[in-house]
Amino acid sequence: MPVEVTWWGHATTTVRDSGVTVLTDPLLVRRMAHLRRRRGELPPPSATRADLVLVSHLHADHLHVGSLARLAPGTRVVVPRGAPRAVPGLRRLRHLLDVVEVEAGEEVDAGAGAGTGAGAVTVRAVPAAHDGRRLNYGPRLAAALGYVITGEARTYFAGDTGLFDGMAEAVGPVDVALLPVGGWGPYLGEGHLDAGRAARALARLNPKSAVPVHYGTYWPIGMDAVRPHEFHAPGDEFVRLAGRLAPDVAVHKLAHGERVRLEAAR
Repeated sequence: MPVEVTWWGHATTTVRDSGVTVLTDPLLVRRMAHLRRRRGELPPPSATRADLVLVSHLHADHLHVGSLARLAPGTRVVVPRGAPRAVPGLRRLRHLLDVVEVEAGEEVDAGAGAGTGAGAVTVRAVPAAHDGRRLNYGPRLAAALGYVITGEARTYFAGDTGLFDGMAEAVGPVDVALLPVGGWGPYLGEGHLDAGRAARALARLNPKSAVPVHYGTYWPIGMDAVRPHEFHAPGDEFVRLAGRLAPDVAVHKLAHGERVRLEAAR
C-alpha cells in the first residue's frame, strides 16, 4: 500500500499511510497577522478530519490556534513538550482536543487504519534546528521538532529546520521527505532551509522520494512587488539543485491541493 501525500500549502500536508490520516501544521486561513495567502485555495473542510495532527513548533504559522480549533472534537494533537504552557490559546483548546506533548526521541501510536490490510502507524519526534520561542523575544520556549511517520513507508516531516550535524542519524532511514524550501518573506536566516540547504539535507537523508513544502503560499501584505522571485522560485530551484546533489531521489513538486502516491523503498 503506497503512502499518499497531499500538499495544502505552506507546511500543511496530509499523509495517509496504512489507512491512517496524519495532518501536519494546519494553517487553514486566508490571512494570519501580516501574511496573506497568495496562492492556492484553502484546504477543504475534509482536510481537518485526521487521526492525528502534528505540530512542529510554536510559531503561529505552524501552531495556529484558530486552525486547531476547527479540528473535530477529540482529535489527538501532538505538540512539542511545553507548548501548552507557552501558548495560552492552546491551553484553552484542551477541553476540545486530546493534546499530547512530546520531545525528541519519543514515539506516539497513531492508531490502526480501517479496512483490509490496514496496519498500525507510529510517529517518532526528532530534533529540529529552529527557534523554539512563540515570539521573537521572551522566555516562552518549547523545542522545535520534526516527525517520522512510520507505517508501510517512513515519511519525514521536517516542520521548520536548518541543517544540523547528525541530521541524517537523528532522523534515521526514511522513504519520503517533506522538506521546507522557502518561507513567507524575502530573507531566510539561520534555522531555516532554503532551496539550496534543503537539497543538501536531501543528499544527507537520501530518501526514495521528496516533496518540497513551506513556500509559495503566504506572503507579507504590501510586499508583492518586493523580490517576488523569493516567493515563486524555491520549489523549482529545489528541484534543480536536488537533481544535482541527490540525483537518485524522485522529487515531486506539487500544486496546492495536489496529491501524490509514493511507494516505500522496502
